[in-house]
Amino acid sequence: MKIYIDDTYQEIDLDAVLPQLSEQRQEQVLRFKHEGPRKQCAAAYLLLKRALKDVYGIDEKPIFEYDEGGKPSLKGHPEIHFNLSHCAKAVACVVAHRPVGIDVEETCRYKDSLARYAMNDEEYEEITRSDNPALTFTKLWTMKEALLKYTGEGLRRDIKTVLNLSPASEVEFYTEVYEGYVVTVFPF
Repeated sequence: MKIYIDDTYQEIDLDAVLPQLSEQRQEQVLRFKHEGPRKQCAAAYLLLKRALKDVYGIDEKPIFEYDEGGKPSLKGHPEIHFNLSHCAKAVACVVAHRPVGIDVEETCRYKDSLARYAMNDEEYEEITRSDNPALTFTKLWTMKEALLKYTGEGLRRDIKTVLNLSPASEVEFYTEVYEGYVVTVFPF
């Protein structure tokens, strides 16, 4: 497994990088109305291209296929698994030989109402007892999202219980804290 992170993606020149993307990804990038999400979408794809070159020696522009739940895979490479994520602070990519999920989230101001909505009692207590509730919330949130991206379920599962169920209770997460954002990969 290899993880790639770019927290300087805001500096990319969209006009310069668009030709480096597949037509499929160019269309996806251009569907966004604002420059920030366009750059995030393009930068995540460029991380995937770099990962595929570094890890697998693949030079071609990847084309995505999607399962019925919307989880992407690489057309012509069922043996390669990947996942992408982005937020205002960074974009992230993971490639692996088995299914994998990644989430990157900005560490924002703590909102009690969101914690009560998204966390079970034990998680909520962990957050409120923490010296840094915003960071603890973000760590738990990225764990939940990485797991749901791994399974391909997205936020369709009960978000409060997701970390108590298999496979979360059986496999480790990898979480890294950066200045202003958190990245979590599942499984590690």
